[in-house]
Amino acid sequence: MSRRWFITGGTPGNFGMAFAEAALETGDRVVLTSRRPQELTTWTQQYGDHVLVVPMDVTDTAAVQRAVRTAEEHFGGIDVLVNNAGRGWFGSIEGMDESALRGMFELNFFGVLSVTRAVLPGMRARGSGWIVNVSSVAGLVAAPGFGYYSATKFAVEAVTDALRDEVAAHGISVLAVEPGAFRTNAYTGFADEPVAEPIPEYHDMLKEVRAAFVEMDGAQPGDPRRGARAVIAAMAQEPPPRRLVLGNGGYDAVVDALQQSLADIRANETLSRRADFPA
Repeated sequence: MSRRWFITGGTPGNFGMAFAEAALETGDRVVLTSRRPQELTTWTQQYGDHVLVVPMDVTDTAAVQRAVRTAEEHFGGIDVLVNNAGRGWFGSIEGMDESALRGMFELNFFGVLSVTRAVLPGMRARGSGWIVNVSSVAGLVAAPGFGYYSATKFAVEAVTDALRDEVAAHGISVLAVEPGAFRTNAYTGFADEPVAEPIPEYHDMLKEVRAAFVEMDGAQPGDPRRGARAVIAAMAQEPPPRRLVLGNGGYDAVVDALQQSLADIRANETLSRRADFPA
């Protein structure tokens, strides 16, 4: 029996499209949401009634509720939710504009919560479902210049871990996916985006960050189609993984960071254990 997917962030050339196409390859049906659904008209036509494109902005709670209701009425329910919508801005921790960082949390974190909370009642009622939260390697390894983006993804990681245990008894599985550098359109805007940093001492650092992303645009090693297929393969495992890092560079960076963290914690074990009242 085919599954019914609800995927956020459907923009040509990004992971949302890759997830949709991977699901369609298996014979599943897909609801793909987008803030600009007109861009998907030609793409949709090749899949007929297996695809429904719904306009939705994840930061608009009312629009999220309408989109989920439309998807459930059209296909009879949602079996797999992929929280893919998101974006990154660069800036220093000290100097980044507060409205920009709050906007990033609204999109990358609160948007995930809004869609998840709208989809969960139907999954609980059926006693089954999958929630796939697209985090990032930056959600496990913080990067200078992208501290607030990392913070949004660290928050997604925490919610994903807690949610997994909360809904397991209801037959719902939860997976965190952490892509590294993938060849999507995520880096295309950096060339035109100025370094809007009010503190001069951080300008050089942020210019280097932007230059690295501009240079990598179009040459990222990760293949979104292979990444999406890897996620589907992980979902089929028994038991499925709690998280899946995607890409060679991302895998190495995450393993190295976790090993360093563990070594640091263990190096201070005596100080940690002395913090309790004496036995």
